[in-house]
Amino acid sequence: MTHAAYVFDAYGTLFDVHAAVRRHASEIGPQGPALSQLWRAKQLEYSWVRSLMGAYRDFWQLTEEALDFALASMPDVDRSVRATLLDAYFKLDCYPEVPGVLKALKARGAKVAILSNGSPAMLESAVRNAALNEIIDDIFSVDALRVFKTAPEVYDLVTTSYRAYPEAISFQSSNRWDIAGAAKFGFRPVWINRNQMPDEYPDLAPSLILPSLSGL
Repeated sequence: MTHAAYVFDAYGTLFDVHAAVRRHASEIGPQGPALSQLWRAKQLEYSWVRSLMGAYRDFWQLTEEALDFALASMPDVDRSVRATLLDAYFKLDCYPEVPGVLKALKARGAKVAILSNGSPAMLESAVRNAALNEIIDDIFSVDALRVFKTAPEVYDLVTTSYRAYPEAISFQSSNRWDIAGAAKFGFRPVWINRNQMPDEYPDLAPSLILPSLSGL
């Protein structure tokens, strides 16, 4: 099926959120994987809680606060790695299939864009670091609205900008909650289930489930 635009979540979909900790595994020690998981979990939790409260802070602030919590929860990890990890998060690696897939989609004549909770500075840095700046047409950040996904107005950033109906947008995310939000809005959601997680939100099902972006 041909779509007017292929829109991608950034973190966990295009960019590997655990790459920062993995890059400095020797400095962190055996608690590295647990630290990375907790950091990510708190980053997302803070975005949802602040959206519900109407007390917005941008995603970079939440990323810093989530790391601080994770480090405080694991006293065996040297806190001197904080600055190193934040710098690495600002320059996350993309998954290996990403450049080729995005180039192929763009060659079809479709728009290729990002829709993310990330702040503009975070997203621009990640895109530039992965050399995707010549492929990505547009970067949509929730910072323009000061509310995080899964608020419907976030997904509407794309349809308003492209003057397209929701069903003309193929939306890819590795986060099942994000896919649920996109399905409710009316996008054609494609769940990139990289970690073979069990399904959730059965009433808000994806149109397609893939193990990576390669299937697009």
